[in-house]
Amino acid sequence: MQIKVKFFASLSEQTGLAEITVDADNPATVLDTWKLATGDQTMPVNTLCAINMVYAHLDDNISDGDEIAFFPPVTGGCA
Repeated sequence: MQIKVKFFASLSEQTGLAEITVDADNPATVLDTWKLATGDQTMPVNTLCAINMVYAHLDDNISDGDEIAFFPPVTGGCA
């Protein structure tokens, strides 16, 4: 199955990728997708992920045609 993977902000810089399509085995998880797309690079702590623009967990299953996004946690600002 083919999965579109997107990396945002510092994760794009770390991986050297903004977007890539990977072939995953079925069933696969969000974490499996990270490993495939990055060549098994270490995922930074607190990395956020989404499946088809909905927040997800690393152990959530993915389906053919899904779009998986990885981005660092949002920080900063004042209340």
